[in-house]
Amino acid sequence: MMPPQPDLFDRDDATGAMLADLLARAPQVLVKKLSNNDRDWARLANKHQAGVYIPPAQRDGGFFPPLTVKARDAEGADEIREVFFLTEWPQVDERRKTRLVNYTSKGAETHMTGVPKAAFGDLGPASWLVMAPKPGVEDPAYLCLTIDSGSDAAGVLTETLGLGADFTVGVLEPAAVVAQERDLIMDFAEEVATAWLAGDIARFAGDRAAMPTTAVLAELARTAFLEGRGMATLDPFALDAPGDAIREISRVIEWDLFRDYQRKERAVELVRAVFGDQPADMDMRSVVRRMVDSVGEIDRIMLSASQQRKSRAGYSFEHQIEAMLIAGKIPFAKQVVMDAKKRPDFVLPSLKHLRADLKGPARGLILSAKTTLRERWKQVEREMGGRDLFLATVDETIAANAIEDMASMNITLVVPESLKSSKSTEYVRHANVVDFASFFGGELRDARMPAWA
Repeated sequence: MMPPQPDLFDRDDATGAMLADLLARAPQVLVKKLSNNDRDWARLANKHQAGVYIPPAQRDGGFFPPLTVKARDAEGADEIREVFFLTEWPQVDERRKTRLVNYTSKGAETHMTGVPKAAFGDLGPASWLVMAPKPGVEDPAYLCLTIDSGSDAAGVLTETLGLGADFTVGVLEPAAVVAQERDLIMDFAEEVATAWLAGDIARFAGDRAAMPTTAVLAELARTAFLEGRGMATLDPFALDAPGDAIREISRVIEWDLFRDYQRKERAVELVRAVFGDQPADMDMRSVVRRMVDSVGEIDRIMLSASQQRKSRAGYSFEHQIEAMLIAGKIPFAKQVVMDAKKRPDFVLPSLKHLRADLKGPARGLILSAKTTLRERWKQVEREMGGRDLFLATVDETIAANAIEDMASMNITLVVPESLKSSKSTEYVRHANVVDFASFFGGELRDARMPAWA
């Protein structure tokens, strides 16, 4: 008997393909970042909610059929408003009669029930639900995908639709989002074409389309944040929510700056890759030939753009934490060589102090900064050497078992204030997770810094 043949695509690959097809075809999509309640019911026996919460704005905005009042025998009973429709879940090969229901005794709270448990049970925190109406069917029907937050498909979703760090739910038009991005590129493309026709594309690339270094880009974003709030420095003790400030600077302001620079840089790179630096008279056949000949280089440029987006985020986060340490007059050393040539991001207050055999608040600490964790937190654990380790992150996707593993190794997570209290993350449930305000205020200013003096 022949052994079973492996699937051509693993689940994430297949989900990515289905998502790409859905976004290319659907005129509208409902996208929702799932709260813990939206997925806990599928994996925990003690949960009463059996589906996904749908906010009133999306419930009544025309994406779903309108709710109607259910006939009830009990006179004077609170209304139950509901509507039924079909849903298809290709990832788990299920079709369901799904119900959108509002028990008016509970106010506006509305849930979508009659959905497959298998589609939600394995999802990590801050995962996504994507729904699109099925065209050409008589009764309302929807194609539904769940996108795990730790998957590559999640990156495709957020980048394709331009979902910001604070996006939670909305009905979007993918074609309109793509068109808006195209318009931004075309606004600059005219300048690129003018420079190429003038034989000035090389100088233009350096003057108008060069990506700043990560440090310069971080400073530009920080300056924009500070000017908007009338502040001179990023003093953590002058901010109610220093973690949210870091998240806004690195994940919102700097991300927008980066995307603008990247559009310009890639537009120039593609023109130079296909047509060279010197203008020439070309008919359509020559243009097509040059584009075909440059396919490999075009692929390389686009792959490089994707990799650049992923690597940039970590540097930004580290730069903003460093600026906050400096502004708060918190003593630290950066990237010092420790045991076995380990280089933690920050040592507080100094390497000499960290190596001293001190007890209690006088002990030094290691502060490591990682935008995303996944399995990378295990690398940080090797830097500890029995020392106090604080791991700062803006990652929403860390599962409870990973947080518990960190607790068993005496690793304390430091997260933005909004993520600590978020209903989409696991952080609020764990004692080894603190927000930035508590870290800077309680841990450093109130406890450690007086003992370091």
